Amino acid sequence: MKKYLLCLYIIGDNPLSKRALSNLQEICSEPLFDATYEVKVIDLLKHPQLAEDEKILATPVLIRHFPEPMRRIIGDLSNTSEVLVGLDLTPCNP
Repeated sequence: MKKYLLCLYIIGDNPLSKRALSNLQEICSEPLFDATYEVKVIDLLKHPQLAEDEKILATPVLIRHFPEPMRRIIGDLSNTSEVLVGLDLTPCNP
């Protein structure tokens, strides 16, 4: 089983941030994938230095830190197929 460390960087409690978090929770709850997830949600209003450290220019952005290579997906994560491709998630074999 694969393990993933996903960090969702948002700015405040706005509709776009809420939509991205909701979409990520839905994707991670899919039973089709043989994986476990650690999801961290980081509000850049509370931790502005992280925006510079992670070189974040737009939000929301999802960064897959593990497994390497690191991958970034910008937006509200509403296009599930693009997110799955971006995270390199494939359905597990039955």
